[in-house]
Amino acid sequence: MEVDAPLAGRIGALSLAAIPVAYLLSCVSEISHPAWVALMSALVLGLLFLAIYNLAGGEVARDPLYAVCALLAFTSVVDLVIALQEDGYVVGFLEFYTKEAEPYLRTAHGIFICYWDGTVHYLLYLAMAGAIRRRKEFRNLGLYWLGSFTMSLLVFIPGNILGKYSSEIRPAFLLAFLYMLIPCWAGMRIFSQPRAPTSCTPNMVQEWQAKRLLQRPADLALLLYLVLAAVFTLFRGLVALDCSTDACFVYIYQYEPYLRDPVVYPKVQMLVYLFYFLPFCGLAAYALVVPGCAWLPDWALVFAGAVGQHKERPWGQWFSGAVAERQRREQLAADA
Repeated sequence: MEVDAPLAGRIGALSLAAIPVAYLLSCVSEISHPAWVALMSALVLGLLFLAIYNLAGGEVARDPLYAVCALLAFTSVVDLVIALQEDGYVVGFLEFYTKEAEPYLRTAHGIFICYWDGTVHYLLYLAMAGAIRRRKEFRNLGLYWLGSFTMSLLVFIPGNILGKYSSEIRPAFLLAFLYMLIPCWAGMRIFSQPRAPTSCTPNMVQEWQAKRLLQRPADLALLLYLVLAAVFTLFRGLVALDCSTDACFVYIYQYEPYLRDPVVYPKVQMLVYLFYFLPFCGLAAYALVVPGCAWLPDWALVFAGAVGQHKERPWGQWFSGAVAERQRREQLAADA
């Protein structure tokens, strides 16, 4: 992942402005009301967009994705500050936001998606913005980001509505619905870009596709993996749907007890896998058996981003106990 140094400095400086902005907003107690927090968040994002347009109008006119990357880089720093705040590494930043605007960000899932957005997504934004400025292709990076960003929304938004925090949804949650428009619009622009050139000539591709599956050991191994992944995804989906068989009962209590968590993020994650990742496994297996499916490389990158984003979950499982214990101590201190 190559990042243009001057651009990274410009966007990095603009995104790091989120730190003093967050501190200043934390010092203003009058905006602690949920409605004021939502309005202030929208105002900050609007002013930030105007600043980006004035500083880099040429890049924005050439490709509006530049403005999206710069804007989301700012929000990535905000998410990283929120995660560090909840872990106790920093104090006095955005505590009012997690209490009054989006309390579900204090869950283990919320903290770890903030870490993911503040690290992986942040680097992707810098890399894509640098490619736009240097007029280079960034299709592969964009597709990976598209899958990761979409997976975050597909789990986060339904989990907030269906879980135990549904009664604590505040006006700031409406901003998440605006975020849903970003992957729709950005996805169309990224898919419309030309594919990056490869080192394989058309003759090499035809020769490879003419071979039988048994003569393609790498494809055969990948096919076996897809079959096993599909079976395991189906099983975990049945577990999330409260299947009453003994195997599902033992699995949910012995291996993934967090699927019973009332915040329901893990259960929603399994259902997203069941209804989206499972069909992709079947289509990808078909593309390996019957070569020539030009759509496979692009969608493989999209699902790789989605699966990569999901890999934060094992760390979240380990961390959820510490988060719950910390919140319990805070509640006891407040009651005292």
